[in-house]
Amino acid sequence: MLDVTVDHAVAIATVTLDRPDMRNAFNEELIAQLAEAFRTLGARDDVRCIVLAANGPAFCAGADLNWMRRMAGYSREENLADAGALAQMLQALYACPKPTIAKVHGDAYAGGVGLVAACDIAVAADSANFCLTEVRLGLIPATISPYVIRAMGARAAHRLFLTAERFVAREAHRIGLVHEVTAAGGLDARVREIAQALCAGSPEAMKACKRLVLDVAGEEITPALVARTVEGIADARASAEGREGVQAFLEKRKPAWLG
Repeated sequence: MLDVTVDHAVAIATVTLDRPDMRNAFNEELIAQLAEAFRTLGARDDVRCIVLAANGPAFCAGADLNWMRRMAGYSREENLADAGALAQMLQALYACPKPTIAKVHGDAYAGGVGLVAACDIAVAADSANFCLTEVRLGLIPATISPYVIRAMGARAAHRLFLTAERFVAREAHRIGLVHEVTAAGGLDARVREIAQALCAGSPEAMKACKRLVLDVAGEEITPALVARTVEGIADARASAEGREGVQAFLEKRKPAWLG
């Protein structure tokens, strides 16, 4: 049984968490299917953008209770392997060469917050709630922390990791976890608009921009970093898509990648 569905229409792929009766909570199967979906779609030339969505009332409630019961009896070695699978899935999402959008229609808790933070862009319905619940269970949000702290900053993470308090979509927007909040009825349309805008960009430039953020974020501005950025724009200008894009602009026509 698939816990994740994948749809593809006109360059936009949608990966949907499909365990609505379990509030789309993580288990081994869901994690493996998500990782496979991100890797497969990231390698497809006909996919220009990936939307991460969910069925049912919740976006993702974190860990499945049955999965947690099994983990309670794991050895340290088994826990390392289990946590490693989750970490690899999040990395596959974060490093996916295609732009990704989290469409957060309902509650995102614990690992669900990690999914939101690992996407390039996150849009939430104004009715969505967020919570990093781990400390209430004697745990820590370790595996998701690199992505969540990058999204909301260390100061917000100090509070929300420690208090495990629930916060609303507007607060998630204020601290940077999500980029935009919209009325629930307008969420689909807004995400579609953003996805279509992403599809207008040069595919190779999109990949390079994602790598650029990963390479530059948090780095000290040194001569070596400056030199890498100079090389980056020089390579982009000399690339086939770079030449085509500039020429199309000068000739007032659509670039080849738009058909």
